[in-house]
Amino acid sequence: MSYLNINEVESAVVSLSTAFPSLTGLIDLPERSVEGRMSHALRIGAESLAPKDCVVLTGGLHAREWGSCEVLVHLAADLLEAYDSHAGLAYGGTTFTADQVQRVLNELDLVVFPLVNPDGRRYSQTVDPMWRKNRNPANSGGHPRCIGVDINRNFDFLFDFATAFAPTAGPHVSADPCDLQVYEGPHAFSEPETRNVRWLLDEFPWTRWFVDVHSHAEDMLFVWGDDENQSIEPDMNFRNPFFDGKRGVAGDLAYAEFIEKSDADNAALLAEQFCQGLHGVRGRTYKPMSGFHLYPTSGTSDDYAFSRHFVDPEKGKILAFTIEWGESFQPLWPEMEQIVLDVDAGLVQFCLAAL
Repeated sequence: MSYLNINEVESAVVSLSTAFPSLTGLIDLPERSVEGRMSHALRIGAESLAPKDCVVLTGGLHAREWGSCEVLVHLAADLLEAYDSHAGLAYGGTTFTADQVQRVLNELDLVVFPLVNPDGRRYSQTVDPMWRKNRNPANSGGHPRCIGVDINRNFDFLFDFATAFAPTAGPHVSADPCDLQVYEGPHAFSEPETRNVRWLLDEFPWTRWFVDVHSHAEDMLFVWGDDENQSIEPDMNFRNPFFDGKRGVAGDLAYAEFIEKSDADNAALLAEQFCQGLHGVRGRTYKPMSGFHLYPTSGTSDDYAFSRHFVDPEKGKILAFTIEWGESFQPLWPEMEQIVLDVDAGLVQFCLAAL
């Protein structure tokens, strides 16, 4: 076996919905990619008369991080097969009982969107392995290397980074279309891929947790990504223009992003549980930490997901996370198979801890 191509990812999602009709729902994402491809997500969970709390899991935003799709496809298949046969799950040294599997799908809905950026993945797998962005040519000026937008800088969180951040902060984002890595796009949600993720969060308003699967750093990141966290001054927050030009500098007193202490504690606990479940598989040690401690960012999926309830109190609060698996973007397949086991064990443990 090797990495899935984009048709195989789609086929796997559709096949799981066909094989387990009572436990799944196939979700047609509303917008096609720039190159016209349709995407699907999969809702997983036992039937319930009332809406259940939901975990939304996304992968494949960055084209070159091939294994993220496999992580989510295998997680979906493992949970469905184990639930249907009332079996447990074993990932190396981390095991889950049949009752634990039943509990996850009885008490939660999981919405799994393995391949957010199909055009970029196809280009990465067939032309340029290190391609990261989507394939939108709108702002390229006709230059092939200037095609594309970084999907994970295109969400509506501090999108105007030049205004929001301190001049010395150096967030990993760019307004230059010819930046091969982190071009944010002309405006927030300019891309159909990011709008599909937003649609999912709107379509499942009982979402309480969001996990975006990336590589590579062996980390489990929680919000925020723009600055260090603080739970003392609620007015010191991303919506307050008084703090424009002050964000993003580590260790200073000018700014830190507000998060309620209970949310900070819960996010840290869930990240730690993920890391513990993963560690049990074969001893890999991932670090739970805020996204800012990897590097400062804006426009990311996790910060957007968590920020929604601040912007619109009618939207539910979503604790949001980013997994950075492995030590390279495309490890040899035998190692990627082990990483899939690692991360899926962590995600099952995460779900159990969320209950």
